[in-house]
Amino acid sequence: MMLQSDPAATPGDTRSRGALSTLSTRLAEAREELRAAAARARAGVRTLRRYSTRIDDILKDIYEAGRQLTDKPTALIPLGGYGRRHLCQCSDIDLLIVVDGEIGAPEERFLRAILHPLWDLGLEVGHQVRRVAEFGEPEADNPEYLAALLDARFLVGDANVFERSAKACLAAESPWRAPMRAALIDLARQRHGQFNHTVFQLEPDIKDAPGGLRDATAIRLLARMARGAPGEPYTDVGRLDEAEDFMLRVRSIVHMERKHNVNVLDHGMQEVVAERFGSPGDQKRRQVELLMSTYYHHARRIDRSMMTVLKSSQAPPDRNRTVKPIGDDLETAWDGVRFVDGTLASIQPQSWLRPFEAALNEDAEVSEQVLTCIERHGERYAPESFFPTDEERDRLLRVLHPRPGLYARLSDMHGRGLLGRMFPEFQKVYCLVVRDFYHKYTVDEHTLRTIRNVEHLCTPRTDSRKRFAGVLRELEQPELLVLALLFHDVGKWTNKNHSEEGVRMAIGALRRLRLPEKSIATVEFLIRHHLQMSVLAFRRDVEDPETATQFARLVGTEERLKLLCLLTLADVDAVSPGVMTPWKEEMLWRLYVETYNRLTLGYSDDAIEDAEAVREELSAQRPADVSAADLDAFIEGLPRRYLRVVDRPRVYEHVR
Repeated sequence: MMLQSDPAATPGDTRSRGALSTLSTRLAEAREELRAAAARARAGVRTLRRYSTRIDDILKDIYEAGRQLTDKPTALIPLGGYGRRHLCQCSDIDLLIVVDGEIGAPEERFLRAILHPLWDLGLEVGHQVRRVAEFGEPEADNPEYLAALLDARFLVGDANVFERSAKACLAAESPWRAPMRAALIDLARQRHGQFNHTVFQLEPDIKDAPGGLRDATAIRLLARMARGAPGEPYTDVGRLDEAEDFMLRVRSIVHMERKHNVNVLDHGMQEVVAERFGSPGDQKRRQVELLMSTYYHHARRIDRSMMTVLKSSQAPPDRNRTVKPIGDDLETAWDGVRFVDGTLASIQPQSWLRPFEAALNEDAEVSEQVLTCIERHGERYAPESFFPTDEERDRLLRVLHPRPGLYARLSDMHGRGLLGRMFPEFQKVYCLVVRDFYHKYTVDEHTLRTIRNVEHLCTPRTDSRKRFAGVLRELEQPELLVLALLFHDVGKWTNKNHSEEGVRMAIGALRRLRLPEKSIATVEFLIRHHLQMSVLAFRRDVEDPETATQFARLVGTEERLKLLCLLTLADVDAVSPGVMTPWKEEMLWRLYVETYNRLTLGYSDDAIEDAEAVREELSAQRPADVSAADLDAFIEGLPRRYLRVVDRPRVYEHVR
C-alpha cells in the first residue's frame, strides 16, 4: 500500500506550523553539517551515520506525534541506504511502515501523519506499507523491495511488530531468503549489463556502475547470506570499507553540488570533486587523473570482490567430489586450479605461475585459494624470486603464448598483484589515468586489452581479422609480441617520451628474465616504434611506394613487420570501442602487404643501397667513444641483414 503526496492538511493530521518549523530547522542544521563535511571531502561513512541518526530523530518525533491515531501496533523500519545509515543529502528516505492488523480509516490517518510532514519538509520518501500478515509469502515479483529488506532495521514503534516481520523474511529458514538472494544476483547482473560489464566508464555512475556502491552493498549481503549468519562481516572487510567510504565521500560531494539525487561523475564534476579532495598538482588535468586513478583502484576492488562472492554463492553442494589431481601440488576443483598444499606454495613464489599455466592448458579458471595466497604473500618477494632458474622463465614464456584465456589469467595476476611483483615496471601504471579524448581505459587495463585483442585472433570472428590471424600463426615467437604489449606503455608513468622510457624500463625486466639478446632487441624495437605503423597507415598515403619503402627500412625483416603490424592492430583497437574503424583496419593491412612485398622482393640493388645508406648514417652519427675505424672493422664481414635488423643505438653498444 502506498499513499500519494497530499500537501493539504486533513482532519486528524498532527501537523502544526510551529512543529513543522521546528522540524525544518533541525533538518536544515543536519544538512548544513553534512554540507560542510562534504565540502571538505569528509562526508564518508561516519558523517553519513550521524546525518542518518538525525533523520532518525526527526522521524521518531513525527511518529510520537501521530501514534495515538491508531490503537494497532505499528513500527517504522528504514530500508536500503537509509537502513544502512548511508543517507546522502539528496538520498531517498526508504521507509517500511508495518501495521499489525487490517488497515482502516484510523490507520490511514496515522500514515498521513507520518508521511505528510516528511513531504512538507521536502524529503523524497520511498515508502512501503505492509501488514504483518503479508510477510507469509515472499514478493518475488518485486526484486528491489526484496533487496532493500535485507538492510531493514528497527527505528521506532512496537519492537514485537518488527521482530515478527524480520523473523518472517530474514531468518535463515525463511522462504524469503532464496528470492532475496536471487534478486541481489539478478539486479547486479542487470546493472552490469547496462554498463557493458566494465568499471572503466568515462563518466561513471558512483552508485550503479560495476564497482559502485550498489555492488559494495550486494557483496556484504550475499556474503552474509552465504554464511547463513546475519551480521557476519565480509572477509575482506577492511578494503571494502575503505572503498565504500571513498565512494560515499564522492557521492556526497556530487549531491552537494547538484542538489539532486544524481550520482554520475561527469567530466565537469570530476574537476570539482578533485578540487574538494585536494588532489595534488597545479593543473586540473593532473588533479582529475589522480582522482580517477583512485576511483578505478577502489572500483576494481569492489568489482573483483563482487565476482568472487557471486562465484562463491554458486558453489555446487558436492564441491569436494569434483577434485582431480593434475600435477605436482596442483588439482582442479569446482572453482578452478588450486594448490594441494597452500602453505607450502606460499613460501615458493617460483611455483606461482604453475596454476596459471595449468589453467590455460585445462581451459579452467584459477581458484580463489591460489589468488588469495598470492595476494597475501606476494609483497614478501623480490622480482628475482619468481624466476630463479631458466625453467621459470620458460614457463612465463609459455604462459604468454597467445591462446584463449590469456587475458583472463593475466587479469587475475594483475588484480592480485603478481604482475606488479614480477615486473615493478608494470606496477608503475597501475590504475594510471591519462585524460584525453581517445583513451577510455586506465593504462594498465588498456595494456591488458591489447593482449586480449591478440588472444581474439586465435579465434577470429570476421574475415577481416582472419587475415591478421594468419599473420599471428606465422610468428616464430608470438610470446615476444605479448611481452612487447605488456611493456609498450609503461613509460606513461612520467611526462617523458613514453616510448623511450618504456624501452629503458623494459630492458631491465627482460634482462632479469635472462632472455637472449636477440629477443630483447626485438621487444625493444617494438616498444620504441609502436606508434610508427599507425602514423604511416592512417596519416600517409599507403598507395605511395615511398611509404612502404620508408617503413621497410624501419622494420628491416618480415618477422618484425608481422610483429609490429599485430601490435599496432591490438594497440589501436584497445584505445576505445570503435576507434579501429573498418577503414583504419584496411589501411593497416594495405601497408602491411605493400611493405611485405617490398621486403621480400627488394633484396637486389635497392637493398644494397639501403645498407650502404645505413652504414653512412651510422658513421656520421657515431658517438665520441666509438671510432670510425672500430665501427668499420665491426661492420665489415657482417651480413647486410644485420644493419636492417639491429637498431642504431644497439649497433654502437655491440661495437663497444
